[in-house]
This record gives sequence, structure tokens and C-alpha cells, in this order.
Amino acid sequence: MPVLKAGARHAVSFTLNGRPVSSWAEPRLLLTDFLRQKLGATGTHVGCEHGVCGACTVRIDGVATRACLMLAVQAEGRRVDTVEGLAAADGTLGELQAALRRHHALQCGFCTSGILMSVSHWLETDPAVDEKTVREMLSGHLCRCTGYGGIVKAVMEVAVRRRHGRERGGV
Repeated sequence: MPVLKAGARHAVSFTLNGRPVSSWAEPRLLLTDFLRQKLGATGTHVGCEHGVCGACTVRIDGVATRACLMLAVQAEGRRVDTVEGLAAADGTLGELQAALRRHHALQCGFCTSGILMSVSHWLETDPAVDEKTVREMLSGHLCRCTGYGGIVKAVMEVAVRRRHGRERGGV
């Protein structure tokens, strides 16, 4: 990566939810702020700004990552997925989003986008989960409203559905 001059703006280009995007950023601009302010991807929430609460979680090249701990310029040339990319182009909720809705796992919704991004990555790497491992994975996210019960049920539902799909030779 080239040396970035403090105060100078730099072009930042990457793929956001499958679409190429580009804008200007100062070297110290956080990815959360870049996504929200420059690109309008407001589903990525800014919580603690220390990587503790998980509200800012996005996927970078497929891996769940805290966007508040990453500079926008570090996303150059990468693939960034946000919660907006989980829904279909027509607005139909994605599988995880619909499960959270069915299980009443949404209250204020502030933590939801980060949880969805972490869970989507996690289920792709290990769909053979149990309630204990779901709770351990969710321990990296702070939710003040739900008590996590509905979230755990929703994740388990999707995990079971995916596991059965694989056993039958599906996805």
C-alpha cells in the first residue's frame, strides 16, 4: 500500500454488495463512516467505536470484520458486504433476516445488522451448530433489548435448514 499523506484525500474503490463503488476519503476515515456518509450504506451501525459491541460488523472478502476498527483506505480493491446485501434486489428479506423476523428477534434493531453479518459468515463456515455454540458466537455482540433467545432460535432454524439441505445434496 502506498504511503498516505495525512489530510490529503485518496480515492477508495471496492465492491460493495456486488457493485463497484468509489469515493474520496482522508486516510484516517473509518470504514463505518465511509460506508454511511460517503456511500449511503446506513445499515452498518456505529456503536462503541472500539470493536466491542459488534454493531458495525460487515464482511470483508467474506469474513466478518468490525468496520469501526478498519480504515476506509484499507478496503481498497476488496469486497465489502453489508446488511443491505443480504436482501434480494426486490427487497425480499434474506433467509436469516426472515428467520429473525419470525422469531421476534428484532426490537430496537441497532445490533441486528452486525449480528446478521456475523451469523451469515459463521453459518457458511460451520452450519453444524448447537445452541451453546450459537450463544458463544453471539457473545461478540451486545444486544440490550432481546435477551438473545429469539436470535438463537432464528439462527438454529437456519442452521438446521441448511444442514438438511446439504444432507439431501442441496446447497
